[in-house]
Amino acid sequence: MKLVWSPETASNAYIHTVQTCKSYKESSVAEYLSATAAGWNTRLIVETWTRGDPIATSVGLAVAAIHTCGRHVCIVPDEESRTEYEDVMKRAVTSKATEVMVGESSEDVVERLSGVDFMVVDSKRREFVKALGLARTSKMGAVLVCKNAMQKSIPGFKWHGVLRRGTRVVRSVFLPVGRGLDIAHVGASGCSDLKMNPSRWIKHIDPRSGEEHLFKRK
Repeated sequence: MKLVWSPETASNAYIHTVQTCKSYKESSVAEYLSATAAGWNTRLIVETWTRGDPIATSVGLAVAAIHTCGRHVCIVPDEESRTEYEDVMKRAVTSKATEVMVGESSEDVVERLSGVDFMVVDSKRREFVKALGLARTSKMGAVLVCKNAMQKSIPGFKWHGVLRRGTRVVRSVFLPVGRGLDIAHVGASGCSDLKMNPSRWIKHIDPRSGEEHLFKRK
């Protein structure tokens, strides 16, 4: 089995997020990620958040979980972050799908979550690589996202070098949305790995229209 794209669900989540995130910075990132997460009908959406970070992405992911009847988990480092996060989210969006997990480091909690369909981490924070490496993705496939990709704290980042052993990256793409989104689509069992089946083209589906676009790999 594999993740299946639903243009209608993506469109509904996108419109909902646009209406909800009107007053937030980085709303374009929130809108894109919400539509993408909803379009793939993801059931377990995981993100990392630290006190003081923008909240728009979280709002968008919560909206996506509403439209897929899924689960949105936000991992925060301490109780102060939890308090601030829950307070802001209650004012932004009503969602029973969102839950907050606390860990001394985000990677401690990530390893306990199984069947991740969609994961968003912040490239500006050094622990993002460990969180990706411990992600236990769904057997149907998953979408992994590094936001703020233009500001990565780890030089020379490569998807194949950080993911859990045996994880197959079907395709990856960099999009100039916000401060950059580095996205990898992890395939289900039997999907081809980029190293074993190299291609000069990457297929990307626009979450707003459902149209397919091809990007030439360098």
